[in-house]
Amino acid sequence: MALLSGKTGLIIGIANERSYAWHIAKSLMDSGATCAFTHLPGERNEHRTRRAVDALGVKDAWLKPMDAGKDEDIHATFESYAAAFPRLDFVIHSIAFAERDLLQVGKFITTPRAQYLSAIDVSAYTLLAFARAAHPQMKKTGGGAILGMSYYGAEKVVPGYNIMGVAKACLECTARYLASEMGQDGVRVNIISGGYLRTLASSAVGGTGTMEEEVEKRAPMRRNVEGKDVGDTAAFLVSDMSKGITGETIYVDCGVNILGA
Repeated sequence: MALLSGKTGLIIGIANERSYAWHIAKSLMDSGATCAFTHLPGERNEHRTRRAVDALGVKDAWLKPMDAGKDEDIHATFESYAAAFPRLDFVIHSIAFAERDLLQVGKFITTPRAQYLSAIDVSAYTLLAFARAAHPQMKKTGGGAILGMSYYGAEKVVPGYNIMGVAKACLECTARYLASEMGQDGVRVNIISGGYLRTLASSAVGGTGTMEEEVEKRAPMRRNVEGKDVGDTAAFLVSDMSKGITGETIYVDCGVNILGA
């Protein structure tokens, strides 16, 4: 029997075929899971996400628009999901946002209050909002797994990561508090801190131009992380094989996080 046979859940954050969310969806589906998807509002965003979902081989995918910055959109999405599927075994939170011009080396001190709060809202608060929306359906069926995506810039300074590092630190802490409160209902909340992968989001961060080459030289495994590395870890964390793990940040970065310099 496949690792995730009978598991059904929601993937939030596929932008294209390079997204970590796409690789997670592929690993989950390869392990037997059924996935539903959301996309950012707008025809262009829908087309981009639908093309990525089509590349996963999903026919007639459940794909709905959602603005994660609006509570009413989140509520409507989870209500619509509940009407379409009998269970919600997992939610993948793979979204983040910060103004591109603030993600440049030496620009952190220029971050305005509104942009600071916006980054926290979309990148971290939404994990809490999704967990709250998912809780009733997960509790009804005996539990589930909620998984978010972070990066080492939440713990140490990565030039140019700036406000996104602050937001990811908030995300990781939010996951711990959620894990503490939801564990009694069988809901586990974990974070994967993935290594640098060239995606639509990471390309916006200044100072990462030589990141791939540097990782290959310095990482204990002497290679860059691949999307499948993160996807397969997500499949494990969503599965019953990880039922004793919650509130954790799991590093999948070829060992970069253990280095002192």
